[in-house]
Order: sequence, then C-alpha cells, then structure tokens
Amino acid sequence: MSEESHLREKLRKIEALFAGAGTDGERLAAGAALTRVRARLANLQRAEPAVDLQFSISDQWSRRLFVALCRRYGLEPYRLPRQRLTTVMVKAPKAFIDQVLWPEYGELNIALLQYLTAVTLRVIREEVHSDASEASETNLSLGL
Repeated sequence: MSEESHLREKLRKIEALFAGAGTDGERLAAGAALTRVRARLANLQRAEPAVDLQFSISDQWSRRLFVALCRRYGLEPYRLPRQRLTTVMVKAPKAFIDQVLWPEYGELNIALLQYLTAVTLRVIREEVHSDASEASETNLSLGL
C-alpha cells in the first residue's frame, strides 16, 4: 500500500469515527458516514441557533483542510473585509463545532501533516542531501 493510499484510508477511518459509525462495515462506508454527519448537523441546527465562530489557522495546508471540511458538511467558510488570510469564519451550531468539526479537523490535520512531513523529508533526502535534520545548536560566537 502506498503512503498516499495509507493516508486516504486513515482519513476515512477518522471520518467514520466522528460520524458515529458502529461496525467495521459502517466504518468503510464513507458515503454513509458523511450522510450521518450532515444529519447530525441538521438536527443541531434545529435545536440551537447557529453562531459565527472565528478560527485562526496560520498553516496554509491546515487552513485548506479546515475550509474543505466545512464545505463538505455544507457550511460556508468566509472572511470579513480586512481579516487576515489566516482567519476563517464559520456560522454553525457551537455544539457541532465542538463535538464534530473541530475534533475531526484536529485528527485529520495531524494525519495530513505527518504525511506532508514524511514526503518532504524523503524528497529532501533523495534530491538535496541525505542529512535533512535540523541545524545543530552551538555556543560559538558569530564573531560580529
């Protein structure tokens, strides 16, 4: 199984976990999981008012993941005029954000960043230099 295939499978399992899948068969049914999460959101929208919530996500890949996850569930992420690119606003029931969206985003983000780090280090080692470790710390004066 390739690294990308492994990542995709991991992302499906995380999604199924937050959708409340009960059996292994359900965990494999990503479409059904998405339907369950959207139904949960609809129930929460009927039970409590949606509020505007602001998120600050500085890493572009993490931010793109968060925006895509919002859109997946039918939420429309936005920014107000003069807000920084790192700001993402979402209008949704707070319970959905707290119980589903933010925890799922956190798990997906960890998996994605681990994958991106591994791929980046592999490319650096293979194409630039075999030692891709951080610079060592030293007590030497810079002589300035």
